[in-house]
Amino acid sequence: MLVRVAHWLTNVEYDLQSPLWGPWVERLSRSFRLVRYDERGCGLSDADDQPQTLDAWIEELDAVISATGERKVALLGVSGGTPVAIAFAARYPERVSHLVLHGGAMMGALHRSATPEALGYLEAQWRLIETGWGRDDNEVLAFFSSRFLPEATPEVRSGMNEQQRRSCDGARAAAIQKGRAALDARALAPKVVAPTLVLHCDRDRVTPVALGRDTAAAIPGARFEALNSGNHVPLGHEPAFARFCEAVVEFVIESTDRDRLTPRERELARLVAQGLDNAQIAATLGVANKTVRNALSVLYRKLGVDSRARAVARARDMGF
Repeated sequence: MLVRVAHWLTNVEYDLQSPLWGPWVERLSRSFRLVRYDERGCGLSDADDQPQTLDAWIEELDAVISATGERKVALLGVSGGTPVAIAFAARYPERVSHLVLHGGAMMGALHRSATPEALGYLEAQWRLIETGWGRDDNEVLAFFSSRFLPEATPEVRSGMNEQQRRSCDGARAAAIQKGRAALDARALAPKVVAPTLVLHCDRDRVTPVALGRDTAAAIPGARFEALNSGNHVPLGHEPAFARFCEAVVEFVIESTDRDRLTPRERELARLVAQGLDNAQIAATLGVANKTVRNALSVLYRKLGVDSRARAVARARDMGF
């Protein structure tokens, strides 16, 4: 199971027809039970008077994961969902099998630059959202979509505008932006024990790629990969999108499959991946041919294959 942590203005219903998020939902749902949700006051979720804080966003995520009934899940933290995903993984290590982060930073904009100019720019954005969100010409919405998706087609940008409009009103959008700007998970990142993959578009203008590298460096054992795109998140037609999906599937599913194998089965998979036949495997392990045949039957079931050739390919794909 892969749980997408709530990020900037979602509407889980519109996701399915969105030219931005639709390809994400379709592709990731092929490989995972993909769980999505709207945070308070966005999309199909009602608003309340809870402040926009890290604890509040963790509470939401906790409720969603508990509702799935799963003991452990993989988390996908995109953009502003990154600090929340990091914090949850650090606080509840027993509930997170894998952590995948994309296009985010450990901390919000208020912690990246404290200059009067930077603060003034943020405050101007918040004021723009509060006063201009409902304009018919969508100039305010387009301000954000043009920054997030500079290399997108007009159709995709229009889809993001529509998603923002459907998510919430200006007051709620401004409150969410202010809350995310104040987030800071830097102290929690070194406490994450889940295997972590950090992905980032290499020409991202919203969150520079250096912040993604910093995130990977702060989380013990995290892997980092840059994607060739100038957008904040890769779009469905981009090679970067195909690579993103491939990397997530490889990281979450294939590493999970490795963990399901016993040490003896991992050794057997390594020998299969080398192309050894049953007699060679038996000689290497010092067991009878019949023992190898029986062990291979069990290994094939665990790998989800029905032939030696597929077992070889699968074992090699898993890194054996």
